[in-house]
Amino acid sequence: MSGQEYLLTINVPPLLEEAIVDCLLAIESADGFSSLSVNAHGNDPEHMSLAEQVAGRQQQTRFQMYIPEEQLNGLIEVLKRDFSGSGIHYWVLPVLDSGYI
Repeated sequence: MSGQEYLLTINVPPLLEEAIVDCLLAIESADGFSSLSVNAHGNDPEHMSLAEQVAGRQQQTRFQMYIPEEQLNGLIEVLKRDFSGSGIHYWVLPVLDSGYI
């Protein structure tokens, strides 16, 4: 690996899935990303419907991608600008190693 890379994970409400796909595809140096359906569990009723509160989970789409350090803050700023107040949850972890076997 050359340069520091990070694993960006983004959980989004299903209605935003296509918009996030478009946003992530617009990143020129990205090597792609993965997406999957997840159940998010938590105690934040503000972002949950009544049915989700009763079930104790909220369906979301999770995106994960490797991103170079020099692009990370720019992408997060785009997400904050374009999706403010939408309930997106993200976190960033350093990538210690990656490759294909």
